[in-house]
Amino acid sequence: MRFRIDKLGVVIAALLAYGAFLAPFANFRANRIVPGEPRAILDALPSGLGAALLAFVAVALVLIVLKTPTLLRLVIGLAALALLAILIGLSAGHLTPPENTYARVSPASGFWLTSFAFALVTADALARLKLSPLARVALLAAVALAVAALLISGAWDGLSILKEYGSRAETFWLEASRHVMLALGSLAAATLVGLPLGILCHRVEALRAGVLNVLNIIQTIPSIALFGLLIAPLGWIALNVPGAAAIGIRGIGAAPAFVALFLYSLLPVVANTVVGLAGVPRDANDAARGIGMTDRQRLFGVELPLAFPVILTGIRIVLVQNIGLATIAALIGGGGFGVFVFQGIGQTAMDLVLLGAVPTVALAFAAAIVLDAAAELSNSKPGRAA
Repeated sequence: MRFRIDKLGVVIAALLAYGAFLAPFANFRANRIVPGEPRAILDALPSGLGAALLAFVAVALVLIVLKTPTLLRLVIGLAALALLAILIGLSAGHLTPPENTYARVSPASGFWLTSFAFALVTADALARLKLSPLARVALLAAVALAVAALLISGAWDGLSILKEYGSRAETFWLEASRHVMLALGSLAAATLVGLPLGILCHRVEALRAGVLNVLNIIQTIPSIALFGLLIAPLGWIALNVPGAAAIGIRGIGAAPAFVALFLYSLLPVVANTVVGLAGVPRDANDAARGIGMTDRQRLFGVELPLAFPVILTGIRIVLVQNIGLATIAALIGGGGFGVFVFQGIGQTAMDLVLLGAVPTVALAFAAAIVLDAAAELSNSKPGRAA
């Protein structure tokens, strides 16, 4: 019998072998800021579980390197990720001395590398299976429910990131709401302004180059610099325009962050609107004119529906971009998950950094999957132009 080697599987297997057998699985610290003591899998987990995990990884290594069925690879990836999620919680209880409230246990490089390797296996299998948009969203919902179940069950309560959350739960949800409002609010404002502006740029060719060039220039300004540039004019408005300060406009805080995110969002919305409208088949417009439709009727009844998938792709880019950029708003008092990131950096507390970084990444990832699915669904409707 001849075995076939999977080239991507070889790369993943190398990551997996190093992460599971050589790198530390967990870090133990006497308190939240002292350097950690790395613990390998056999030391980090209760007796027997470490050896069982290594045996599972060894079998998975062979199956990943060989060209095994795609469905089997998906099952291996998902099962491994679920197993690692449960075992890292058990390691916290195993390593923390009884009645010790100061000790901290956090995932180490081996855990992250092993998880990343199995995530690659899962992603590769999903790509090969070519799941439908609704199936991908359903899988995302299932993963979210599984994570919620682990959080509610208390399986991760011993991990240092959850201990950081426990002491800041109220602040966490306040900053989470600010982060979401900044990302979604700036997206909504950019859509309301960018969509008509994109339509105008499509209709008036002389205006198109100038508008897109200005928006391109704004896009090249570093985010910190743009936040700083907006402090002075917004501060002046707050002092000199009656009622401006009362509605939250000021030199620092959410206002400059919102305006900066809005400006960054305009280019993808405007550009994708222009591209989407330009891609509408001439035959569709000719047919609409032939049945007596006005310009307004053609725009809303023919052009915008046909251009919608491309426009939605631009909105997807904006949302994922804004979720990440909103983190930096904390530097000017705008709030959001960046508050924990920069506090953690200042206190050399990496788990506090993760408390802000992990939900930011999760939000961006979920938003990308949902909007990608929405774009595919809208593009596959009957009568949609290719």
